[in-house]
Amino acid sequence: MMRPVSEDKSCRLDKWLWAARFFKTRSLAADAVESGKVRADGSRVKNAKEVRPGMLITIKNKENEIEVEVMGLSNVRRGAPEAALLYQETQASQQRRAQLKATMASAFAVRERGAGRPTKRQLRDIYKFTGIKY
Repeated sequence: MMRPVSEDKSCRLDKWLWAARFFKTRSLAADAVESGKVRADGSRVKNAKEVRPGMLITIKNKENEIEVEVMGLSNVRRGAPEAALLYQETQASQQRRAQLKATMASAFAVRERGAGRPTKRQLRDIYKFTGIKY
């Protein structure tokens, strides 16, 4: 069994986001914090904000928004199973993500597999239906 949390006493926000694998690099995490895409306990913060267990962190990424509670601290990036022990996603966040996934799946037009490219007539109908001017 893996250790649930590391022994780190303090951790910067950008380092924690990187260690918890929300961002691929620490500089991407720092840019997200600076641009306001990451909030701690509902307020905008700086990169050097000290993360504490129990803190609520909101991360916006494109149309997706994830809200997590900090469970542990780490200044070192490890494997995904260990990184998942550093946080716990809130129920409301899980429901929003599931709802967004369902709406995004139905947002795309469905076409039968193997039907080939649309004919000229079908394209005109598609343009008429979607309102695209060509």
